[in-house]
Amino acid sequence: MIDQVLFYLGIGLIAIGGVMDIVASIGFFKFKEFYTRLHVATIGAIGGGFYPLIGIAIAVLGLDVEFWFKAVFSGVSLVAAAVIALGVPAGSHVLARSVYRSREAQPSVVADRLREDLEEGEKY
Repeated sequence: MIDQVLFYLGIGLIAIGGVMDIVASIGFFKFKEFYTRLHVATIGAIGGGFYPLIGIAIAVLGLDVEFWFKAVFSGVSLVAAAVIALGVPAGSHVLARSVYRSREAQPSVVADRLREDLEEGEKY
């Protein structure tokens, strides 16, 4: 019974990841500004990479196979999900910060407090 619950929970997470990837790809073509596209790409990477890997790790635990196969497959999936969860937000932050500081793409905001703070810091 618990094996079936784990399996279907994992399959559900994989399906959610697929839907998030589709939504992110639609949003990537819909938005025109760099920062919103970067946001959508990050959502696609987290939703389309992290959730399915967690779902695979859970679904494998529900399979009727040897324990070493479950342990190896779930372990590799969880490590890959951890790398994605740590690397994607940091990478997108670094990319957004470098584009912002180089002034290649201007954000469409009403008040840019970060720019004001950076200009005040350059005075001193």
